[in-house]
Amino acid sequence: MTTPTPDLKWIHHLERGAQDRTLLLLHGTGGDERSLLDLGRRLAPGVNLLSVRGRSLEEGFPRFFRRFSAVQYDQPHLNAEADALADFVGAAAAHYGLDPAAVTALGYSNGANIALAALVRRPGTLAGAALLRPVMALEHPPQPDLSGVRVLALHGAHDPFLPHAAALGPYLRGLGADLTEQTLNAGHELSPQDLGLTAAWLNTGN
Repeated sequence: MTTPTPDLKWIHHLERGAQDRTLLLLHGTGGDERSLLDLGRRLAPGVNLLSVRGRSLEEGFPRFFRRFSAVQYDQPHLNAEADALADFVGAAAAHYGLDPAAVTALGYSNGANIALAALVRRPGTLAGAALLRPVMALEHPPQPDLSGVRVLALHGAHDPFLPHAAALGPYLRGLGADLTEQTLNAGHELSPQDLGLTAAWLNTGN
C-alpha cells in the first residue's frame, strides 16, 4: 500500500511480515518509498517493512530535508523533519498495529542522515538504526542517553563524503550507543560487503 493518509502525512508503503519487528526504510536522494523494499526483503526476511518517501524535493528528486550544498544542510528543516518522522513512526505503529518498541531504521545516504537525526532528537522512537553512508549532518547535535541502543554505521573508503562522517563515531559512543562502525573498500554506492554486514547485524541481537 502506498498511502498518504491525513493522519500519517507521509507517503509510505507497508509490507507486513510474519515477525513483530519492523524495518523503517529510508531512501537516499532521488529514491522513493519503493527504492529499498527489495533490499529490506533480502536483509531481514520476515520482518514488517515500513518504507517512507522524503517530503523535500531537490530539482524534482525526493529527499528528507533541504540542503544548500552537498554538505551544507538546512538545520531548522532537518530538525523539523526528523521530529516529524519520529511522530510518523509512532502514528504508523498505532495505525497499523505494529510494535512501537521494535522499529529499527535502515537508511541509505540522505535516509541514513534523517534516521540518525530522529534517533538522537527523539530517543525511544527507534530501537536501533543501520546507517549506510551517513555523515554528521547535525551542526548542534543533542546529547541524549543512548545506552544500549544498537547502531550500525558503514562508510566507504572512497566515498567523497567520508571526511564529513569523522565525528559520527565519537559522538555516538559518547552517548553510550552500542555502535558497530566500519569503513569498507567501497565508494558511496553500496557493495556486497555492506549487504552481508548489514544482514548479519539486523539478525543479531533482536
